Amino acid sequence: MMKQIVFFLALASSASAIELTPDNWDAETSGKSVFIKFFAPWCGHCKALAPDWEKLTHEFEGSSTQLVAEVDCTAGGEPLCNEFGIQGFPTLKYGDPSDLQDYEGGRSLEDLRAFAEENLKPMCSIKNLDLCDAAKKAEIEKLLDMSVDELKAAVEGEEKKIADADANFEAEVKKLQERYEMLLKEVDDVKAAAKEAGLGMMKSVLASKKAGDAKDEL
Repeated sequence: MMKQIVFFLALASSASAIELTPDNWDAETSGKSVFIKFFAPWCGHCKALAPDWEKLTHEFEGSSTQLVAEVDCTAGGEPLCNEFGIQGFPTLKYGDPSDLQDYEGGRSLEDLRAFAEENLKPMCSIKNLDLCDAAKKAEIEKLLDMSVDELKAAVEGEEKKIADADANFEAEVKKLQERYEMLLKEVDDVKAAAKEAGLGMMKSVLASKKAGDAKDEL
Protein backbone atom coordinates (compact mmCIF):
# COMPACT_ATOMS: atom_id res chain seq x y z
CA MET A 1 0.00 0.00 0.00
CA MET A 2 2.79 2.39 0.94
CA LYS A 3 4.54 1.70 -2.38
CA GLN A 4 1.36 2.61 -4.27
CA ILE A 5 1.05 5.89 -2.37
CA VAL A 6 4.67 6.77 -3.10
CA PHE A 7 4.15 5.91 -6.78
CA PHE A 8 1.11 8.16 -7.15
CA LEU A 9 2.79 11.01 -5.27
CA ALA A 10 5.78 10.75 -7.58
CA LEU A 11 3.51 10.70 -10.61
CA ALA A 12 1.66 13.80 -9.42
CA SER A 13 4.95 15.57 -8.72
CA SER A 14 6.33 14.79 -12.17
CA ALA A 15 3.23 16.27 -13.80
CA SER A 16 3.52 19.59 -11.97
CA ALA A 17 4.55 22.57 -14.05
CA ILE A 18 8.07 23.89 -13.54
CA GLU A 19 7.83 27.18 -11.67
CA LEU A 20 10.34 29.84 -12.66
CA THR A 21 11.69 32.59 -10.40
CA PRO A 22 14.56 35.06 -10.79
CA ASP A 23 16.73 32.56 -8.88
CA ASN A 24 16.35 29.66 -11.34
CA TRP A 25 15.45 31.52 -14.56
CA ASP A 26 18.92 31.41 -16.14
CA ALA A 27 19.60 27.82 -15.17
CA GLU A 28 16.25 26.52 -16.43
CA THR A 29 15.96 28.56 -19.65
CA SER A 30 19.56 28.76 -20.88
CA GLY A 31 19.91 27.47 -24.44
CA LYS A 32 16.24 26.53 -24.71
CA SER A 33 13.16 27.60 -26.62
CA VAL A 34 10.52 28.28 -24.00
CA PHE A 35 6.73 28.36 -23.62
CA ILE A 36 5.78 30.10 -20.39
CA LYS A 37 2.52 30.76 -18.57
CA PHE A 38 2.44 33.87 -16.38
CA PHE A 39 -0.40 33.51 -13.89
CA ALA A 40 -2.00 34.45 -10.57
CA PRO A 41 -3.47 31.72 -8.32
CA TRP A 42 -6.76 33.59 -7.80
CA CYS A 43 -7.38 33.98 -11.56
CA GLY A 44 -10.33 31.87 -12.78
CA HIS A 45 -8.97 31.47 -16.33
CA CYS A 46 -5.61 30.43 -14.85
CA LYS A 47 -7.28 27.71 -12.79
CA ALA A 48 -9.12 26.45 -15.87
CA LEU A 49 -5.90 26.29 -17.89
CA ALA A 50 -3.80 24.67 -15.14
CA PRO A 51 -4.62 20.95 -15.77
CA ASP A 52 -3.80 21.11 -19.49
CA TRP A 53 -0.71 23.21 -18.85
CA GLU A 54 0.60 20.64 -16.38
CA LYS A 55 0.03 17.88 -18.94
CA LEU A 56 1.90 19.90 -21.56
CA THR A 57 4.76 20.50 -19.12
CA HIS A 58 5.00 16.77 -18.47
CA GLU A 59 5.19 16.02 -22.21
CA PHE A 60 8.25 18.25 -22.63
CA GLU A 61 9.88 17.36 -19.32
CA GLY A 62 13.58 16.54 -19.52
CA SER A 63 14.20 18.17 -22.91
CA SER A 64 17.58 19.86 -23.28
CA THR A 65 16.29 22.30 -25.92
CA GLN A 66 12.62 22.90 -24.98
CA LEU A 67 10.98 24.17 -21.81
CA VAL A 68 7.33 24.52 -20.83
CA ALA A 69 7.05 26.28 -17.48
CA GLU A 70 5.13 28.87 -15.48
CA VAL A 71 5.68 32.00 -13.41
CA ASP A 72 3.53 32.89 -10.40
CA CYS A 73 3.18 36.66 -10.56
CA THR A 74 2.07 36.85 -6.92
CA ALA A 75 4.76 34.80 -5.20
CA GLY A 76 8.41 34.76 -6.14
CA GLY A 77 7.91 35.54 -9.80
CA GLU A 78 6.89 39.20 -9.49
CA PRO A 79 10.21 40.58 -10.85
CA LEU A 80 9.91 38.41 -13.96
CA CYS A 81 6.32 39.48 -14.52
CA ASN A 82 7.37 43.12 -14.23
CA GLU A 83 10.33 42.59 -16.54
CA PHE A 84 8.13 41.10 -19.26
CA GLY A 85 5.32 43.63 -18.82
CA ILE A 86 2.63 41.17 -17.75
CA GLN A 87 -0.68 42.99 -17.31
CA GLY A 88 -3.30 40.22 -17.44
CA PHE A 89 -3.64 36.59 -16.46
CA PRO A 90 -2.92 34.13 -17.76
CA THR A 91 -0.43 35.51 -20.28
CA LEU A 92 1.43 32.99 -22.44
CA LYS A 93 4.75 33.84 -24.04
CA TYR A 94 7.21 31.80 -26.07
CA GLY A 95 10.51 31.84 -27.93
CA ASP A 96 13.97 33.02 -26.93
CA PRO A 97 14.05 33.61 -23.14
CA SER A 98 15.62 37.02 -23.72
CA ASP A 99 13.08 38.03 -26.38
CA LEU A 100 9.73 36.46 -25.51
CA GLN A 101 6.81 36.81 -27.92
CA ASP A 102 3.09 36.82 -27.11
CA TYR A 103 1.18 33.60 -27.77
CA GLU A 104 -2.28 34.36 -29.14
CA GLY A 105 -3.49 30.90 -30.17
CA GLY A 106 -6.07 28.55 -28.70
CA ARG A 107 -5.95 27.39 -25.09
CA SER A 108 -6.96 23.74 -25.45
CA LEU A 109 -4.36 21.04 -24.80
CA GLU A 110 -4.44 20.13 -28.50
CA ASP A 111 -3.80 23.76 -29.53
CA LEU A 112 -0.99 24.21 -27.02
CA ARG A 113 0.65 20.91 -27.90
CA ALA A 114 0.55 21.58 -31.66
CA PHE A 115 2.02 25.04 -31.17
CA ALA A 116 4.77 23.83 -28.86
CA GLU A 117 5.78 20.99 -31.19
CA GLU A 118 5.95 23.40 -34.12
CA ASN A 119 7.66 26.35 -32.42
CA LEU A 120 9.79 25.04 -29.55
CA LYS A 121 12.73 24.15 -31.71
CA PRO A 122 16.45 24.78 -31.19
CA MET A 123 17.15 28.34 -32.27
CA CYS A 124 20.03 30.65 -32.90
CA SER A 125 21.56 31.63 -29.56
CA ILE A 126 24.89 32.00 -27.79
CA LYS A 127 24.86 28.24 -27.12
CA ASN A 128 23.66 27.35 -30.63
CA LEU A 129 25.79 29.52 -32.92
CA ASP A 130 25.72 26.81 -35.57
CA LEU A 131 21.99 27.56 -36.04
CA CYS A 132 22.61 31.26 -36.72
CA ASP A 133 22.88 32.84 -40.14
CA ALA A 134 26.01 34.83 -40.93
CA ALA A 135 24.53 38.19 -39.92
CA LYS A 136 23.17 36.97 -36.59
CA LYS A 137 26.36 35.08 -35.81
CA ALA A 138 28.41 38.22 -36.46
CA GLU A 139 26.09 40.22 -34.20
CA ILE A 140 26.47 37.73 -31.34
CA GLU A 141 30.24 37.53 -31.76
CA LYS A 142 30.44 41.32 -31.67
CA LEU A 143 28.53 41.36 -28.38
CA LEU A 144 30.71 38.57 -26.97
CA ASP A 145 33.79 40.68 -27.69
CA MET A 146 32.40 43.56 -25.60
CA SER A 147 33.35 43.94 -21.94
CA VAL A 148 30.81 43.59 -19.14
CA ASP A 149 30.87 47.36 -18.62
CA GLU A 150 30.32 48.02 -22.33
CA LEU A 151 27.40 45.60 -22.45
CA LYS A 152 25.91 47.07 -19.29
CA ALA A 153 26.13 50.57 -20.75
CA ALA A 154 24.52 49.41 -24.01
CA VAL A 155 21.67 47.68 -22.16
CA GLU A 156 21.08 50.72 -19.95
CA GLY A 157 21.08 52.96 -23.02
CA GLU A 158 18.37 50.95 -24.77
CA GLU A 159 16.33 50.60 -21.59
CA LYS A 160 16.50 54.38 -21.11
CA LYS A 161 15.06 54.86 -24.60
CA ILE A 162 12.14 52.62 -23.66
CA ALA A 163 11.66 54.38 -20.31
CA ASP A 164 11.73 57.79 -22.02
CA ALA A 165 9.18 56.63 -24.60
CA ASP A 166 6.91 55.32 -21.82
CA ALA A 167 7.22 58.58 -19.88
CA ASN A 168 6.44 60.63 -22.98
CA PHE A 169 3.43 58.46 -23.73
CA GLU A 170 2.06 58.88 -20.21
CA ALA A 171 2.64 62.65 -20.32
CA GLU A 172 0.84 63.01 -23.65
CA VAL A 173 -2.05 60.84 -22.49
CA LYS A 174 -2.35 63.04 -19.40
CA LYS A 175 -2.52 66.11 -21.63
CA LEU A 176 -5.23 64.49 -23.72
CA GLN A 177 -7.17 63.58 -20.57
CA GLU A 178 -6.93 67.15 -19.29
CA ARG A 179 -8.03 68.50 -22.69
CA TYR A 180 -10.94 66.05 -22.75
CA GLU A 181 -12.06 67.09 -19.28
CA MET A 182 -11.83 70.78 -20.23
CA LEU A 183 -13.92 70.29 -23.38
CA LEU A 184 -16.43 68.21 -21.45
CA LYS A 185 -16.78 71.00 -18.88
CA GLU A 186 -17.28 73.54 -21.66
CA VAL A 187 -20.12 71.45 -23.09
CA ASP A 188 -21.68 71.04 -19.65
CA ASP A 189 -21.42 74.79 -19.01
CA VAL A 190 -23.10 75.62 -22.34
CA LYS A 191 -25.89 73.14 -21.64
CA ALA A 192 -26.37 74.57 -18.16
CA ALA A 193 -26.47 78.12 -19.53
CA ALA A 194 -29.04 77.13 -22.16
CA LYS A 195 -31.19 75.55 -19.47
CA GLU A 196 -30.85 78.65 -17.30
CA ALA A 197 -31.89 80.79 -20.27
CA GLY A 198 -35.15 78.88 -20.44
CA LEU A 199 -34.48 76.53 -23.35
CA GLY A 200 -36.90 73.97 -21.99
CA MET A 201 -39.72 76.49 -21.69
CA MET A 202 -38.90 77.87 -25.16
CA LYS A 203 -39.33 74.39 -26.64
CA SER A 204 -42.59 73.91 -24.75
CA VAL A 205 -44.03 77.21 -25.99
CA LEU A 206 -42.81 76.53 -29.54
CA ALA A 207 -44.47 73.11 -29.52
CA SER A 208 -47.68 74.68 -28.20
CA LYS A 209 -47.69 77.33 -30.93
CA LYS A 210 -47.08 74.74 -33.64
CA ALA A 211 -49.96 72.71 -32.29
CA GLY A 212 -52.18 75.83 -32.33
CA ASP A 213 -51.19 76.68 -35.91
CA ALA A 214 -52.08 73.16 -36.95
CA LYS A 215 -55.57 73.50 -35.43
CA ASP A 216 -56.10 76.86 -37.18
CA GLU A 217 -55.27 75.27 -40.53
CA LEU A 218 -57.99 72.67 -39.91
